Amino acid sequence: MITAQKNRKPKWLKVKLPTGDAYKTVRGITKSHNLHTICESGNCPNMGECWGAGTATFMILGNICTRSCGFCNVKTGRPLAVDTLEPFKVARSIKLMKVKHAVITSVDRDDLKDGGASIWVETINAVRRLNPTTTMETLIPDFKGRLKDIQPIIDVAPEVVSHNMETVRRLTKQVRIQAKYDRSLDTLRYLYEGGIRTKSGIMVGLGETDQEVIETMRDLREVGVSIMTIGQYLQPTKKHIPVLEYVDPEKFKKFKEIGLSLGFRIVESGPLVRSSYHAEKHLV
Repeated sequence: MITAQKNRKPKWLKVKLPTGDAYKTVRGITKSHNLHTICESGNCPNMGECWGAGTATFMILGNICTRSCGFCNVKTGRPLAVDTLEPFKVARSIKLMKVKHAVITSVDRDDLKDGGASIWVETINAVRRLNPTTTMETLIPDFKGRLKDIQPIIDVAPEVVSHNMETVRRLTKQVRIQAKYDRSLDTLRYLYEGGIRTKSGIMVGLGETDQEVIETMRDLREVGVSIMTIGQYLQPTKKHIPVLEYVDPEKFKKFKEIGLSLGFRIVESGPLVRSSYHAEKHLV
C-alpha cells in the first residue's frame, strides 16, 4: 500500500510559470476551438516550455475518462457523446499552430464498443490531409487488449505509437486500477510486431525499487520497445496517490545509462520528463 510521506519538493522540480506570446497563442487556439490538451488536464510541469515553443499534446475523445488511475488528474466519470468534428478540429489547430511533429493522446473510453479506435483513425487521417508534412506520435490506451481495435492504429501507421506502463509490475494494481501490466506489454508487442516504432514510459517516486525499474526496462525491451521515458511522479491533488520519494537527478542519469545499455535507442530520464517531452527528437 502506498502511504503518505512528508517530503519537501526539491529545488530541481521548480518550474517557471507559463508566459510569453507563443504560449498565449497556443492557449488561444486550444480554447477557441474547444480542444483538450493533456498539458492542462494533466497539470504537466513542462507546459510553459512546450507551449512557449508553440507545441502541445492534444487529447481526443473528450476530457472525461472512464478509468480512475490513482496518479492522473484527468476527470473520471461518464464521458459526453463523441464529438464527430473533433478529428477536423485537431487537424485544423495543428495547421494553425504550424506544428511539425504532433503528439496526440486520449482518455480511456471503455464505454465505447471500439474504445474510440475509429476516432483515433479519423484523427490521424485528418491531420495528414491538412498537414501532409507533419509527423505524429500517438499515445494510445490499451483498448482492453482487443487486437481488432489496436490493428486500425497499425494500419494508419503513425511514426511513433506510445503506450505507457506508468509504473512497475508490483504497483500496477494501485496506480492503474483498471489496467494490467501484462496487457500493456501485449499491446506494445502487437504494435511492434505490426511494424510500428514503439515507446513507453514510467513514473518513479511511488515506492518502486531500482531493481523493479530495471526489470520493467527489460520487459519493455523484450516486446520491442525502443524509446522510453522516466520521470518523477508529482501528486496532482491530495486525493491522489502520495509521493513517496523525490528521486535525485543522479539516479535518473543512472537509469538512462542502464536503459541505453539494454538496447533502447532513446531514453529520456529526468525529474521533469513526461511522456511527450522532446517527442520531436524521437524520430531519429
